[in-house]
Amino acid sequence: MPLSRLAALAAAITLTLGHANAKADDQLQAKVDRIIRPLMQAQGISGMAVAIYARDHAHYFSYGVASKADNVPVSRDTLFEIGSVSKTYTATLAALASAEGQLDLTAPAKRYHPELAGTPIGDATVLELGAYSADCLPLQFPDAVQSPQQVVDFFRHWQPHAKPGTQRCYSNPSLGLFGDLAARAQHQPFATLMTEGLLPKMGLGNTYLHIPASAQGLYAQGYDAAEKPVRVGPGPYADEAYGIKTSASDLLRYVRLQMQPEGLPPALVKAIDITQQGYFQVGAMTQGLGWERYPYPATLATLVDGNSPRLIREPQATTRLQPALPAQPAAWYNKTGSTNGFGAYAAFVPSEQLAIVLLANRNYPNEARVRAAFEILSGL
Repeated sequence: MPLSRLAALAAAITLTLGHANAKADDQLQAKVDRIIRPLMQAQGISGMAVAIYARDHAHYFSYGVASKADNVPVSRDTLFEIGSVSKTYTATLAALASAEGQLDLTAPAKRYHPELAGTPIGDATVLELGAYSADCLPLQFPDAVQSPQQVVDFFRHWQPHAKPGTQRCYSNPSLGLFGDLAARAQHQPFATLMTEGLLPKMGLGNTYLHIPASAQGLYAQGYDAAEKPVRVGPGPYADEAYGIKTSASDLLRYVRLQMQPEGLPPALVKAIDITQQGYFQVGAMTQGLGWERYPYPATLATLVDGNSPRLIREPQATTRLQPALPAQPAAWYNKTGSTNGFGAYAAFVPSEQLAIVLLANRNYPNEARVRAAFEILSGL
């Protein structure tokens, strides 16, 4: 075939593919619009950012305003508080310390925090704390616990509620101590390890524990149930348990790296694998470090139940998995996160190379987040 005809054929194929991709993008936009706009109206959400990884491409969708006071529109770079999705970052930091030989996940907490020696919590392993299965620690610290010494005193006086490894109690103190132990094992402040270590290694340049002045203009305003403006404040283990602020573009990159870690430092690739392994079984949910996973395909009912208030506020019988289950490509991994003024959800399916993140400047029910993500990804 003459070169001129080959060139014409190539151009025709490129044009056809371009039209097909444009049509697919339009269909995805219409689908996301159809799900997100009614959700925002029903939940009184001022602004949302949605990011999807599908068909080997990232897709971004922005809705509403980051602040009702100045009507700045939401963009892929708007910074949202992601609450407990931060726990997956803390887990990755700890797993990286483990991969580098600086932290033994099977060691008792007292090895890295000597002030806990002689206490039941001190005998709990780092892994048990990271999987909320060391003991039935509360969801939050009591209001009177604020200073580092008060945190230590709280743990020292804690009376056991369950045999380690038998009950899962979702807990900021448990996960916070887990992150604290990872930092102590490396003899550096947690915030330093996160902001100068993990985040740059993952190429997350728009993700922060404490937003600098140069990025304050991107920080969305959160709104509580009374429509009052609110943002997260300081508290014990805030950085470790719920402190990350990030954008849709950065969070999607972070989630995509859970599926495609190639190119990252080898220890970080290993760390990501460690977080996705299964350490405890809680009903249909397998508890990893930070991430929670379900066999894929998962039903909507299973995902809704696994992210329900029951799993957050009530003790759940759990079974220790020994050895740990390997990371599973055919699985739905997810994590919800909330602060008083923000709601977040992240999910990914490695075998399908699908991922989604939902960011909102209002805390709204987990069920609504899961339903929206499930409906959007269904059929992709």
